[in-house]
Amino acid sequence: MSKQFLTFLLTGGTAAAVNFGSRVIYNLWMSFSTAVILAYITGMITAFILSKLFVFSDSQQSVHKSAMFFVLVNLVAVLQTFLISMGLAYYVLPKLGVTTLVPEIAHAVGVVVPVFTSYLGHKRWSFR
Repeated sequence: MSKQFLTFLLTGGTAAAVNFGSRVIYNLWMSFSTAVILAYITGMITAFILSKLFVFSDSQQSVHKSAMFFVLVNLVAVLQTFLISMGLAYYVLPKLGVTTLVPEIAHAVGVVVPVFTSYLGHKRWSFR
């Protein structure tokens, strides 16, 4: 594993924690599905800032262009996160008999899955 990928994991982990924690807070006032989307946006903003500062600091691409590609890469990732979270929360976990912490488990798995596809997308397009 490269130092860059490890730094990406660390900054991504921080952004994922922001994502997860904000989902819990948002879920106090709105539905689980809406909270997952808003939490993802909160985490995405955190990830962009941390990635630009610490992971891809040598990028020569403009911030505007980086942000545009960052959003596009994350649209794919948010779709992955949403489908996995909803599928686990409403279908898989209940069929397995899981009744405790279902939204938390479903969302945590949904957040982790796009780590690798996001890294490749950001390396190739967001922060060239």
